[in-house]
Amino acid sequence: MQGETSGLSDVDLLAVCLRTGHQGVGVGELARRLVERFGSLRQVLQAPEAVLMEQPGLGAAKVAALKAVMAIAERVVAEELADAPVFSTSLAVQRFLRVKLAPLTREVFACLMLDTRHRLLRFEVLFQGTIDSASVHPRELIRRCLDTNAAAVILAHNHPSGVAEPSLSDIALTERLQPLLREVGVRLLDHLVVGRGQEVSMAARGLIQP
Repeated sequence: MQGETSGLSDVDLLAVCLRTGHQGVGVGELARRLVERFGSLRQVLQAPEAVLMEQPGLGAAKVAALKAVMAIAERVVAEELADAPVFSTSLAVQRFLRVKLAPLTREVFACLMLDTRHRLLRFEVLFQGTIDSASVHPRELIRRCLDTNAAAVILAHNHPSGVAEPSLSDIALTERLQPLLREVGVRLLDHLVVGRGQEVSMAARGLIQP
């Protein structure tokens, strides 16, 4: 099956998902117009349902099919994290966070809670709004880690602007949280900033102390 689909373009793959065109417009042409309108296949799939419903040729059934593709992608990458130590599969972590956070139009702060072998126990969005030291409450983060018996965590938040570069506030927040987590026996592995099509690891930048 992989050989049958690996040679397909983004437009071809989208046409497979859509299955039919509309009012004299073939499915291939409909797919091409959507990719041109949104800029890429990923952006088509990640577009809000209300925006998709406004596009000519997309009704409730087609939009539901597109969102089902995204749900499948989320489950696949989540299984990757559950089946292997995520610290050794950083690309899987980045794919997971890209699917979860990149489409959001509001900034959110999330946490991947991991067991002693660094396998995923739980993913949770903890806070919404502008992320800084005032809006992220350490007590709630620590409580959720203890509730799930997490041995380690990966923090993440998105930049709706699309630029994944950590701000001074992001760095200060990380420096504040790491010793607090350490006090309760939870290791901070990384803090990733998710932009549009890119992720930046603070651990890779040397901004998290081992």
